[in-house]
Amino acid sequence: MTEVLFTNIAQLVTPEAGPQRGAAMRELTILPDAALLVRDGLIAWVGRAKDAPKAQQTHDLGGVAVVPALIDPHTHAVWAGDRLSDFEARVEGVPYETILARGGGIRSTMRATRQASLDELVALALPRLQALTASGAATIEIKSGYGLDFETEVRMLEAVRLLRAKVPADLRPTLLLHVPPEENRAEYVQEVCHSLIPCVAREQLAEAVDVFCETEAFSVPETRAMLEAARLCGLKFKLHADQFHALGGTELACELGALSVDHLEASGEAQIAALAASPTVATVLPGVTLHLGLPAAPARALVDAGACVALGTDLNPGSAPVFSAQLALALGVRLDRLTPAEALTAATVNAAAALGLTDRGALSVGQRADFLALHSADWRDLPYTLGANPIQSSWIKGRLL
Repeated sequence: MTEVLFTNIAQLVTPEAGPQRGAAMRELTILPDAALLVRDGLIAWVGRAKDAPKAQQTHDLGGVAVVPALIDPHTHAVWAGDRLSDFEARVEGVPYETILARGGGIRSTMRATRQASLDELVALALPRLQALTASGAATIEIKSGYGLDFETEVRMLEAVRLLRAKVPADLRPTLLLHVPPEENRAEYVQEVCHSLIPCVAREQLAEAVDVFCETEAFSVPETRAMLEAARLCGLKFKLHADQFHALGGTELACELGALSVDHLEASGEAQIAALAASPTVATVLPGVTLHLGLPAAPARALVDAGACVALGTDLNPGSAPVFSAQLALALGVRLDRLTPAEALTAATVNAAAALGLTDRGALSVGQRADFLALHSADWRDLPYTLGANPIQSSWIKGRLL
């Protein structure tokens, strides 16, 4: 048994364990002069330092604020190639359709990813995941989705499996059905349902299936078919929806009981109401708003309506080159109009809920001992800081990163 008492905590700040909705997202426990007991990777006690129990070992954190480690519930961290030409063209006003016609856009990432070997994909993704981990993320979801062909989709998920041994953060793999082929679309959807999803489930390559439900991607009926196939195979499921158009993907997510529906930049009153009445988590991605100049997702309205809102980076080469979970949290305050307390909740326990996890995201007894010690004695430096890392040290299951 390993037992460590962490002492000299100026502020210990945490949301309640489990998903938090509406006004409850603002309700943080803030303990001054606190201590934290970790036993075998789990939190065994938390409270005021004067009441702390004795332990085998003690560790002085130096009089700083401590918060739960962050959870990134939405990344595309495995890809090959780059989108630098797309970026330059877009800021010069070139329409995306023209970029696609020139051979750029998402199809260029798919071509490069298909050409990359397994070892190359692992080598390319590793520094991205190291950056996310250094920014405070202890749990990171990673999607496939840049293959289109089944062989590459499986290879991307195999890369995640190999990366698990190289990154201290807990990696959670998701099979993403990103865009349909240009031809034989109906046949492709059937093959996904009857071949790819069962294969991924059988080989335990992914925990969940995600489908991009959008005008240029999959329709609502196609999305329904693939999500129902995921459920039949025992996989969790979620959606990209309402990024550009509200087609009914959010309503479908709520109807089927999806873990989360992500993006939501185009969501309106009907979608907000559906999420407020559903356990499905609304995951917002402010990096997309920053990088593409899209309207922000209505996170403020979602919280006010009583929804459960999470934050993610959406790390990807085309629309969100955001390599910091802390930056996503800070942008959630500035662009999505969350309060600092709501943003912390969104990036911890609610992000865990978006992955179907309940054992992390809060500093309470029985939770994983994933936490951050900041440079500051005031936890609000976490959402306040831009362009620097406010984190002094990261601890995963009670071990220093």
